[in-house]
Amino acid sequence: MIEVRSVSVLVLLLAVSAACCLGLGFVLQQNAAQQAPLSDFLSFRLLLDLMRVPRWLGGLGLMVAGMVLGAVALGKGEISLVEPLLATNLLFALALSRHQTKQPLGRQGWAGLLLLAGGVSAFITAGEPRAGTAIADPLRHWLIIGLVVGVALALTAYAKRSRLSWGPVLLALAAGLLYGVQDALTRVSGTLFSDGGFGELFTSWQPYGVFACGVTGLVLVQSAFETAPLRMSLPALTAAEPLAGILCGVGFLGDRLRTDTGALAWQAAGLAAVVAGIVLLGMHPAMPCGATEAEPPARDLQRR
Repeated sequence: MIEVRSVSVLVLLLAVSAACCLGLGFVLQQNAAQQAPLSDFLSFRLLLDLMRVPRWLGGLGLMVAGMVLGAVALGKGEISLVEPLLATNLLFALALSRHQTKQPLGRQGWAGLLLLAGGVSAFITAGEPRAGTAIADPLRHWLIIGLVVGVALALTAYAKRSRLSWGPVLLALAAGLLYGVQDALTRVSGTLFSDGGFGELFTSWQPYGVFACGVTGLVLVQSAFETAPLRMSLPALTAAEPLAGILCGVGFLGDRLRTDTGALAWQAAGLAAVVAGIVLLGMHPAMPCGATEAEPPARDLQRR
């Protein structure tokens, strides 16, 4: 019992630290991406242009640190436990945004904070996520991953036609779904490395899937940040990732949740509260409006 509790506390600390890095990194990235040329929309050229901006590189460094910490947490705990904790990155994003905008938290902020924290607690307490035996059937892996990636591609295709209306929200949703798959594949890659070292790792497809999802998700996120304020894109990104990750965790990684009626009801209520809290915090006035809501942006990247 003592060992289980110590591991749980370690996973908690790792996941919350990852959420902190991710939240701060997202704000810094959006500050820079909103100045990128619109001609870079949904292009890998966007990343090359942003690499010239120190603020964006700092945000990217924080995001990478968050992903590394998240990967370690995923290696030590169930994805159904880690993913809801990673969703708290919005709290840290709001904290930095409040520092930038000087906006008070207010009723909306407190309500969002309580819903997010309470929802995460309710889901974890009711579901009691625990590890099980991963499902070896590759068909099930491909069906679930194909479903999630297919939805992400469909959202991206539609966003490309409506990039200045609902496009950024759809792109953020698509990126969140890809990041959820990336988290699941990261956990599988960690298991492969533990079992067979680098030889087993690099002869399997999962590490390359991690890279593909990560780079594609990064392009989608930066394109969303480029064309809309943070309050439109970050809530969708934050909400989609844990949902996709939990689906993969329960679907083929062997994570087990309590399935009695009461537990399922509390889990559903907890996830609904998490999403509601994410939306309230994401729409908070403290979140940067971006140049799109105030004045026409200067679409030439500056070194700042």
